[in-house]
Amino acid sequence: MRLDDFDPNINVGSQDNRGGGFGGGGGGGGLLFGLLPLIGSRFGCGGIVVVLILMAVFSGGLGGILGGGSTTAPQTRSAPAGGGNATQICSADPARRAACNAFSSAEHTWEKLMPGRFQAPSLQFFDQNGQSGCGAAQAAMGPFYCPTDQGIYLDTSFFNELTNRFHAAGDFAQYYVVAHEFGHHIQRLTGDSERVQQIQRSSGRTEGNAASVRLELQADCYAGVWAAQNRDRLEPGDIEEGMRAAQAIGDDTLQREAGGNVNQESFTHGSSAQRMKWLKVGLDSGDPAKCDTFSGTP
Repeated sequence: MRLDDFDPNINVGSQDNRGGGFGGGGGGGGLLFGLLPLIGSRFGCGGIVVVLILMAVFSGGLGGILGGGSTTAPQTRSAPAGGGNATQICSADPARRAACNAFSSAEHTWEKLMPGRFQAPSLQFFDQNGQSGCGAAQAAMGPFYCPTDQGIYLDTSFFNELTNRFHAAGDFAQYYVVAHEFGHHIQRLTGDSERVQQIQRSSGRTEGNAASVRLELQADCYAGVWAAQNRDRLEPGDIEEGMRAAQAIGDDTLQREAGGNVNQESFTHGSSAQRMKWLKVGLDSGDPAKCDTFSGTP
């Protein structure tokens, strides 16, 4: 996908020394407890596998580990301020440049789609360990969106995982990651995130997980909308790259790879087929209104 270079005015921060970022980080401990509040807000890939394995060890089983309340952010620590030298941070390496290009494109696209309502999030890079407004940021979580500080958190080593572990190579697969997390920010602006949080607070685990699935599938659809709005920049093979990525990160696929049985009631992000379906809905329509995953069967 041929994206323009990032807008130097985007709000970007870095929690390591590459590109002259603001440094800091930490968050070495508490992986299990820091990750669980974010499980419903992240892109969903390596983190699910890690949590499945860890929870199997600590609880003796895989059932019911992705429970309700997953999109809430109980901690209120402030994230490091973004908006440093975007040019320096984004130019630190090719992976960061790719992420910044996708983030910048998504920002301009959604600003046009939501006139008068749009508020830009930030893109926060970290290296293995960091901090967000929702608690610890760990590479094992995969990319995630924190509604508390409206930040998209990314360790770009995840892009290598997409290629080498999940066989979802290609620049569009990487852009899909960023566009999906940007979709979660759009859900915060529309109120859908809060709607799901209310369902999770007032219902049981099964209902909460089902609501999380619908939220995640809508973020996939929004990623497709972004791509459709920039269709003139798509290249041959891009859509196939996105579909491979969506297939690789379905809950059923990840559960099988983790060595467990497929348990649909524990899904929080949707099956491979569902994720591919809703990405395609967005790609085919280019219309956010078509991304109503909350009505009917997702």
